[in-house]
Amino acid sequence: MPEIALLYEHPAWFAPLFAVLDRRGVDYAAIQAQDHGFDPGVSTPPAPVIFNRIAMSSFLRQADHPIFYAQSLLAHWQASGARVLNGPEVLALDASKARQLSLLSSLGLAIPRTRVVHRAADLPAAAEAIGYPLVVKANIGGSGAGIVRYDDRDALVQAIGDGSVPDSIDRVLLVQAFVPARGGRVTRLETLAGRFLYAIDIDGGGGFDLCPADACLVEPGKASVTITRAEPPAALIDAADRIARAAGLDVGGIEVMIDDADGTPRFYDINALSNFVANPRDVLGWDPHENLVDWLQQVIVEARP
Repeated sequence: MPEIALLYEHPAWFAPLFAVLDRRGVDYAAIQAQDHGFDPGVSTPPAPVIFNRIAMSSFLRQADHPIFYAQSLLAHWQASGARVLNGPEVLALDASKARQLSLLSSLGLAIPRTRVVHRAADLPAAAEAIGYPLVVKANIGGSGAGIVRYDDRDALVQAIGDGSVPDSIDRVLLVQAFVPARGGRVTRLETLAGRFLYAIDIDGGGGFDLCPADACLVEPGKASVTITRAEPPAALIDAADRIARAAGLDVGGIEVMIDDADGTPRFYDINALSNFVANPRDVLGWDPHENLVDWLQQVIVEARP
């Protein structure tokens, strides 16, 4: 049996991680979710440690995505005795922006004004409570998918009528105040084992697709994204640590923007899938995959009988 198994969907995102695991001599199994099935009557997991690497954006690449399947699979492996990193509870949180916002607010952190609905017909009433400009978001999104800005009621009503308003694969929608991000930037704070690891500022040029990883940046038609190393204040680092611990997040990114209207940091996204920044040695001066594998090897040792 391998020491660790990695469950993943994207065919290219984890090449840097696999490379470090190979170089370190870690005995691992890479399990692609696409053609996977499991017997709920069999209680032997594929490894004593399982690392969940399922991306919310997988629904963009295949209609028969593994987002909901993986929640059942990871829960089965966990019940079978495996230590599951970013396990089924974290995956469920990752798959709900509404739940993420509730968690952020419960920690006393500012979030964008938001209303959650489950019918497109209820969007105009929710929008009146928020005010324009606003964005409509899919509850399950990824790489900026399912986010559209509307500047007035007429534009929103027309989009509902012609069917162009965003939809979500779970049919849950968010109406959210459009926050003018200071400098056009958002900050992503990466965490490892519940602690701050590094931060980057991302400028998407006004777009919503802010994925900073190698495989994202080379996708055809991808808009230009500017990424720089960030040095967030202690208060934001402390908030990221608290969020990671409250979410049970083993590895993940937390996104925040400074509201240019009043200077308030508004947290809006918790990402359980972090494939780290492209060209990390150029951006950060070091490679976070090395830190990740250091920690994975520690977890492997702890899981040994």
